[in-house]
Amino acid sequence: MIKRKIYTRNLALDENIVQRWRNSDVVLLGGSAGSFQLIFRATRAFTSKLDKAVVIIIHRKRNFHSEIEEIFAGNMEIKFKEVSDKEPIKKNTVYIAPPNYHTLIEKGGYFSLDVSDDVWYSKPSIDVTFESAGDVYCERCTAILLSGANQDGAEGLLKLRGCGALTIVQDPEDAEMTQMPDAAILINAAEYVLSSTDILQLLKT
Repeated sequence: MIKRKIYTRNLALDENIVQRWRNSDVVLLGGSAGSFQLIFRATRAFTSKLDKAVVIIIHRKRNFHSEIEEIFAGNMEIKFKEVSDKEPIKKNTVYIAPPNYHTLIEKGGYFSLDVSDDVWYSKPSIDVTFESAGDVYCERCTAILLSGANQDGAEGLLKLRGCGALTIVQDPEDAEMTQMPDAAILINAAEYVLSSTDILQLLKT
């Protein structure tokens, strides 16, 4: 019989989650189908007082021109940009993983872009970024996995939880596509399962 860890679900944000959020140096937001609107709203929650780097990993069509950067960047209080290879990671900046590459976080505090095979049919893969962040930030990381139509991100979130990161999953009852949140909950990767409203509230805290 598998012994499952306990997670906190849909309760008012407690002191533990708020303090660990405030102590984080980096925030990872991963999602796929059904996550765009929530990620867009999340970027509007970030102010110049954030004092963290934010990395968005969202499944994107390969070799397809997208205006997602222009959509996200408009009317933001802090800088928004697409990740570049070997770029230093800076606080008060929102980064988005580019299409056709996996985005990794390196121990020197910079990004690297990788062209290896797709993971869960995706490049960028959420798992790849989450797992690399676990080697660098551990307890100084908050990772949030949102709506999506496959299991990408679950294993990476589990690694992050194992090294002390704050790991959050969107409540499947609140998600447009439940496969991604369900996969993370099934393997005990989620320490907190929150509604989209509570996620946004935390990001504004």
